[in-house]
Amino acid sequence: MIDEILKFNGEFVKSGGYEKFVTSKYPDKKLAVLSCMDTRLTELLPAALGLNNGDAKIIKNAGALIMSPYDSAMRSLLVAVYELGVEEIMIVAHTTCGACHMSFGEFKHHMLDRGITDDTLATIKNSGIDLDQWLEGFHDTTQSVLNTVAIVRNHPLMPRDVVVRGFIIDSVTGALEEVK
Repeated sequence: MIDEILKFNGEFVKSGGYEKFVTSKYPDKKLAVLSCMDTRLTELLPAALGLNNGDAKIIKNAGALIMSPYDSAMRSLLVAVYELGVEEIMIVAHTTCGACHMSFGEFKHHMLDRGITDDTLATIKNSGIDLDQWLEGFHDTTQSVLNTVAIVRNHPLMPRDVVVRGFIIDSVTGALEEVK
């Protein structure tokens, strides 16, 4: 698949396909969106939000989660605010998310089947990483959004004038529901 992508990319560049996407690194709408990496949202999310290329910084991860105040998603939001002029942040989870009910317990047998050893898992555990916590998803989408909004809004490095709001998008229709 990657070789096919590379071939396509060569033609894309050669034909000037990139030209309609040229923009600056600064989001025109001064907006950042933290959302899930679900493939159903790849085109649906920006279309449902009315966003074009260059309008917003879109950060994606499994579940639209911030697991701790110092994880990479939070870091990206702080960079968006301080370096790129973001003034508003949307946390956008979605219906029927795969991260709902996700757990290390579900992943462990897949890891072992793919060649990860119990010794490797023990080494990770002994280094202080709690795989149960790190690979835990969530069980309530609304509560997950509220938790992530609270982490962002109350982060000691987040300016108080940055607007932070949470939403759930319907994975089929794109309808947004604000979580309050």
